[in-house]
Amino acid sequence: MNLLIVTACPNGMVTSVLTSRLLEAAAHRMGWSTAVEVHDPKAIGSPLTPAQIANADLVVVVKTGPLSLQRFVGKRVAQSTPSEALLDPEAFLRSAADTSSELQQDDGADAAHTNGKPKLVAITACPTGVAHTFMAAEALQQAAIRKGYDLQVETRGSVGARNVLEAQAIEEADVVLLAADIEVDVARFAGKRVFRCGTGVALKQPDATLDRALEEGAVLSGGVAATSAGGEQKGEKTGVYKHLLTGVSYMLPMVVAGGLLIALSFVFGIEAFKEEGTLAAALMKIGGETAFQLMVPLLAGYIAYSIADRPGLAPGMIGGLLAGTLGAGFIGGIIAGFVAGYAAKAVSRWIPLPASIESLKPILIIPLLASLVTGLVMIYVVGTPVAQMLAGLTEFLDTMGTSNAILLGLLLGTMMCVDLGGPVNKAAYAFSVGLLASQSYAPMAATMAAGMVPPIGMGIATLIARRKFAQTEREAGKAALVLGCCFISEGAIPFAAKDPLRVIPASIAGGALTGALSMAFGAKLLAPHGGLFVLLIPNAINHALLYLLAILAGSLVTGVVYAVIKRPEAQPLAVGAAA
Repeated sequence: MNLLIVTACPNGMVTSVLTSRLLEAAAHRMGWSTAVEVHDPKAIGSPLTPAQIANADLVVVVKTGPLSLQRFVGKRVAQSTPSEALLDPEAFLRSAADTSSELQQDDGADAAHTNGKPKLVAITACPTGVAHTFMAAEALQQAAIRKGYDLQVETRGSVGARNVLEAQAIEEADVVLLAADIEVDVARFAGKRVFRCGTGVALKQPDATLDRALEEGAVLSGGVAATSAGGEQKGEKTGVYKHLLTGVSYMLPMVVAGGLLIALSFVFGIEAFKEEGTLAAALMKIGGETAFQLMVPLLAGYIAYSIADRPGLAPGMIGGLLAGTLGAGFIGGIIAGFVAGYAAKAVSRWIPLPASIESLKPILIIPLLASLVTGLVMIYVVGTPVAQMLAGLTEFLDTMGTSNAILLGLLLGTMMCVDLGGPVNKAAYAFSVGLLASQSYAPMAATMAAGMVPPIGMGIATLIARRKFAQTEREAGKAALVLGCCFISEGAIPFAAKDPLRVIPASIAGGALTGALSMAFGAKLLAPHGGLFVLLIPNAINHALLYLLAILAGSLVTGVVYAVIKRPEAQPLAVGAAA
């Protein structure tokens, strides 16, 4: 007898593991061959492969909650609960073999179509968790209404998960849509069809994204979605870039909190923190000496987490802390994250262990070996040369002449406006944030100033050329002004999606000017987010009036250029009464 054992007890992981082990031992005593799946990729037991399912004579499912059995349609299936299976495992298996019947249709699949509508659940998540996350969710929900689909969306933004998907909704869904630019935990979707794409794709093409999810979703097994012969699902950010964005996403709250606390300490004077026992000294200790010290370990830890899941977290953070103590900074932290992640993944995949001690892998063996490899690489290979390189870069930024500063500002300003919150924008922002740990504050000022220009510019254009814009665009322009002041570049996306060949060049022109002016004025910003509202904190930025002038100049250039080159919206023709 070729037996498959599937256990799913989400409220009692020990019960799942114990049931699977006792049933497997009983089957071996009876001379049956077995394959086991504990329905959680982090538990003991590998996900069943299509080949194992195809060759199975009997599938025994022991569960206490909803579980999709669609992949077992056509096989002999017996279902029960842990209390019955644990009473007498051998008798239970014999009874299951006698009473099993061919599964014709999964009840969960039937329930998903009782109302005649395709059912989908989705998660949206972007690196900063501010704009793309929620805009993509809204676009998908509106598209689902237009198409008559049943859709529930969970947003994983900077404030945490909102509208968290319930187990029943996941179970009944035809497909799971992951519109995420960072790594998200997919353990709860094991066995479901999953389609992955970026938030930008979901935002700009929501109707097509929903249709493609229903058509191209692939079954998730062990935390990895199967791919078609064509390779990776289109639109998904994968590999190095996605891992880096995951690390940046988890690091940002620490950087923002630390930067604002440092800025607050300057309210009492630029050097007030040097007086021991004062509030300024306490704020600097919390922000500069604590929050900023954790910045690089968080970056490295969550890069490793994105690559190897939880086993990569500890070695990644250890490597990141080593990068900080060795002077390798954020560049060393990035390297440490990738070394730790791939080391943990290699240990997990290539070091086989007996089943009796397999459970020790994620809590003992992987952290130990991966931390050892990462630490030795950082100390003996990476630390010193990267520290020297970072020191050289910091010295160059601190001593560069006006011409070089302007060129750097032009480059950062252009990058911030090329894709409005996309990969190039995030690369420029991550570069500037990383330099904060080295006390290089000028690039951060240029980056944030340029990032505010596109949405403010679009708002200005709708004010000075009202007749060229439809009423809905004028309303979007008001919202863009507010978003721009908050340093949310994505506020210009509604305009760029509709007219990219004019909006993007106009935004680049203004953003490049603002970045160059910010660097030429010598503006230095200590807080990595907050937009114009950061200026309310005394000493958060030097040359505040010149900094405002740079933002205003670039925004006016963008607004005027776009107002001039934009084509007027087609006006509806008046229809006479005679017609």
